[in-house]
Amino acid sequence: MRILLIALFLAPWTIFSQNNISVHVHNVPSNKGHINVAVYNSDATFLSFDGVFKAGTEVAHEGIVQLLIEDLPPGEYALAVFHDENGNGELDTNWLGVPKEKVAFSKGKMKTFGPPKYNECAFRIHSDYEINVEL
Repeated sequence: MRILLIALFLAPWTIFSQNNISVHVHNVPSNKGHINVAVYNSDATFLSFDGVFKAGTEVAHEGIVQLLIEDLPPGEYALAVFHDENGNGELDTNWLGVPKEKVAFSKGKMKTFGPPKYNECAFRIHSDYEINVEL
């Protein structure tokens, strides 16, 4: 009986637990600017600036940069990462909209004619999660 009471008491805590994503960004080409990570939680908002669910930034340094995205509820997410080399807080693009700065995604790869789709980048978390992303 005690075990059942303890389980009933702890159930709400596990349902509403928050998780962290540890992002390891590989192949950062320089010490200039910042590494920015945008976390999306739906196909409808993927890659829109207004649709970012959570974000993180870290000073760039050549090699590997690690970021921690905290307090995410269990669910499905996709990441977009870019090296803001000039530090202006924006992903710089040319007149065709092609990024001038390095970009990467969780699981998905940049295609010849644009970025991957949400479902190609999405992953599920139900506890703390670690992911490697190649710039």
